[in-house]
Amino acid sequence: MGTETEIKFQVSPGDLQKLAVSRNLRPSGGQLAEHEHIVSTYFDTPDHILKRNGISLRVRQAGKKRIQTIKTVANGAAVARGEWETRIDGDEPDLRAARGTPLQRLVSKRLKRDLDAVFSTHVHRTLVPLRPGNSRVELALDEGHVRAGLHSSPLAEVELELKNGSIGDLFRTARLIAKLVPAKVTLKAKSQQGYDLIANQRTASVSAAKISLPPRATLQTAFQTIGRSILHHIAANEPAVSAGLPEGMHQMRVGVRRLRAALWVFSDMLRSEQTESIRKDLKWLAGKLGAVRDLDVFLTTRLKRLEASDPPITGLGDLVAELEYRRAVAAEATKVAIASARYRLLILNMLEWIEDGAWLKLRPTLRQQKIKPFAARLFNRRIAKAKKRARGIREINVQDRHDLRIALKKLRYAIYFFESLFQGGASRRALVKHKDCFGSLQDSLGALNDIAVHQRMIVRLRKDIAQRKSNPAPFAADAVMGLERSETRKLLDTAEKAACKLHKAEAFWR
Repeated sequence: MGTETEIKFQVSPGDLQKLAVSRNLRPSGGQLAEHEHIVSTYFDTPDHILKRNGISLRVRQAGKKRIQTIKTVANGAAVARGEWETRIDGDEPDLRAARGTPLQRLVSKRLKRDLDAVFSTHVHRTLVPLRPGNSRVELALDEGHVRAGLHSSPLAEVELELKNGSIGDLFRTARLIAKLVPAKVTLKAKSQQGYDLIANQRTASVSAAKISLPPRATLQTAFQTIGRSILHHIAANEPAVSAGLPEGMHQMRVGVRRLRAALWVFSDMLRSEQTESIRKDLKWLAGKLGAVRDLDVFLTTRLKRLEASDPPITGLGDLVAELEYRRAVAAEATKVAIASARYRLLILNMLEWIEDGAWLKLRPTLRQQKIKPFAARLFNRRIAKAKKRARGIREINVQDRHDLRIALKKLRYAIYFFESLFQGGASRRALVKHKDCFGSLQDSLGALNDIAVHQRMIVRLRKDIAQRKSNPAPFAADAVMGLERSETRKLLDTAEKAACKLHKAEAFWR
């Protein structure tokens, strides 16, 4: 088995040419850049059993050579992944070469019968050997397209592969690329681009993947596994956000919130100036996404449903039109943010922080602690505190209720991070009960917070359109505010019941 350690960027074809002639990227040691045309054919079954098991299988043609490659497709943003290469004679896969690889367990008569070409990539590649520091890095400039049947999509990528040396030198080279051209880190393999083309989902929103941690994992390994998965969740939704899709905005915002929750969970281990810089940029991104999401929630969960009211609410159409305009403005601002140098650098910074951050050079004793007892201590302390605060949920003021909601959300994300550690019979049942209680309690508190957000939104809106004497939107705004206030008592009743159930729930972490 080989381990492929690489960083990939998406760039424009014009920027590929700039990099090809850059004096800062000249071949090392008097070597010359190499040029080759590569056709890679990817194989899978009609129901994509390889993809579903995190494996890619391709046969690459470069001149007269045929190289079969089996890769593990990391469910996250790791720069390293397993790779098994074998030279073969024909254009079809040789499954005998799958022995000793993750593909071996899937090989069966059915797989052999159903395996077929599903898409291909056609690339002109320029290979440039580099020597950053004491390391060897191979720079590949790829221009071409991905093809599936009659459909195709352009491809322009930069790959930096660490041949030997330190990952720090790999990231220093990546920063040089990002300085020379507006390159965007891509965490999507060429194989995933092909599957997206088949499904016509190049701008589809992407939900978070399940996180699985070994019970004996260390804090360091656990955070890196969690961080990679969340970073992939954020970056995978870039196309959907750029297309202005509400679900894409929501999913990226969830990813940002989860990463901020991970900062809270692992705060003692992660303390560094680099971490604080990441935290500030995540707050910036959350603010851009939050403005759109608040308007989406108000429009879809409240106002759109009231359009069928009988009798109709005077001015509701004007109110909807005003908020839809504001939503469009906020969405455009978010698109600009995602296309900015600050965002591009943030993704690269986060990838380096996870894989080679300053925190990895600090606090070795803490980093090597086992994650399961750490998680148990976290839940024992924080859930007990949350239960105590939730007891008087009806009497606490709006700010304290908001703070409780944030605390519960962090705990809910922590359960998402660590639930794979507590899958025994009794633990599993208690875990499900806690998730149900947290879900119900957070939904109620979230709805109450939405009402507070909507009230502030309407107050600002009324102030902005006060001079438009003929605009009936303020009348509809008053009606909506009154309707939402009338729901407060019912939401508090639901929250109180959930808090009571949470108080009685047995610990799943013991």
